[in-house]
Amino acid sequence: MSSARSSPSVTPCPLAGGWSRKSTPSLNLFVICRDMRKLKKGRKFSRKKDQRKALFKSLASALILKEKIKTTEAKAKELRSFIEKFINRAKNKDLATRRFLSKFFPAKTVKKLVDEIGPRYKERKGGYTRIIKLGLRKTDGARMAIIELVK
Repeated sequence: MSSARSSPSVTPCPLAGGWSRKSTPSLNLFVICRDMRKLKKGRKFSRKKDQRKALFKSLASALILKEKIKTTEAKAKELRSFIEKFINRAKNKDLATRRFLSKFFPAKTVKKLVDEIGPRYKERKGGYTRIIKLGLRKTDGARMAIIELVK
């Protein structure tokens, strides 16, 4: 006895290089394609956008206050581009800069960023951070690194 639905045939998807499934003519056509990350920047860390943003704010704040933190290698690499934009902005010591930075960081962090860290790198064009790779974490085998502000 034949069923109303036959097994769908699988063909290459012309969109996004994934696979598509075609059902029988009586059923709707549906396409399953995997996302190709073309021209997309940054890692997702299995978090939603707001959680990712909060993660980087807290990591950046800790790095500014302590000037050296230990984290995973992937987070350190992403944090580098995130923090360097703020340090670049902090070189300019005006009220607009303080107000802009206070949208992202607490007052103590903004004060240190504008009063100490910004002037320290006044003559430097970029490369304010250094990443030192440590090896694997014992518990889960994640690659660890130290990210620090260059003196």
